[in-house]
Amino acid sequence: MSGAHGHVEQPATFSFTPDNLAWAQKVIAKYPPGRQASAVLPLLDRAQRQHHNWLPRAAMDYVAGLLDMAPIRVYEVATFYTMFNLAPVGKWFLQVCTTTPCWLRGSDEVMAACERKLAIKGTGDASFHHSADGKFTVREVECLGACVNAPVIQVNDDFYEDLDGPLTEKLIDALAKDQAPPKGSMKGRKGAMAEGGRTSLHGMAKAGGDR
Repeated sequence: MSGAHGHVEQPATFSFTPDNLAWAQKVIAKYPPGRQASAVLPLLDRAQRQHHNWLPRAAMDYVAGLLDMAPIRVYEVATFYTMFNLAPVGKWFLQVCTTTPCWLRGSDEVMAACERKLAIKGTGDASFHHSADGKFTVREVECLGACVNAPVIQVNDDFYEDLDGPLTEKLIDALAKDQAPPKGSMKGRKGAMAEGGRTSLHGMAKAGGDR
C-alpha cells in the first residue's frame, strides 16, 4: 500500500476543477461504452495532482462516480500502485532508490544526507518520513529505472542523478529555498555519457555518414 501511514484528516468532498473535468471527459471518451473503468489510472493521477500530491478517499469516490465503478474497485487500484499517495506528502517528495545498482554506487550516503539535513530518523524502509516543517517527505523505494546514473532520487516528477552525500545536501538546500536545480545529473554529465566524456565513436560525423 502506497501511503497509509497513521490517521489522516480527510476532506469531506472532492471534485475536479472545470478544466480537469473537461480533460477527464476527453479521456473517458477514448473508451467504448461500458469500458470507462479503463480510465481509472489517468483520472486518479489527475486527482492526486489537483489535491497537493495525495489522494483522499473523497477523490477516489469521485473518480468511481465518474467511471461508474464500485468505490472498492478504485480503492484496490489506488492501494496497489505506489505512485498514489493515500496521505499527505511534503511539497518536495524525495523517493530515494536503494536497489542494488544505487547501493553499489553509494545510496547509503544519499540516505544519510537526507537524515542529516532533514533531521529524519529511522529511514531504511518503505515508510514515509517527514521533515519537522512538513516541507519534505522522504521514502526509500525500489528501482527507479535509471541505474546507469546511480545513485538516483526522484523529486516529485523529476530525477536527480549521480548523487553522493554532499551533492544530496546541495540538492536539499536548493529545494528548501524553492530553487530546484536543473533535473538530471548533479555532476553535469550529459545523458549516460562517461564522466570523462565520450570514449568511442569520435570519428562519426553524423548517423549514416562515412565510417
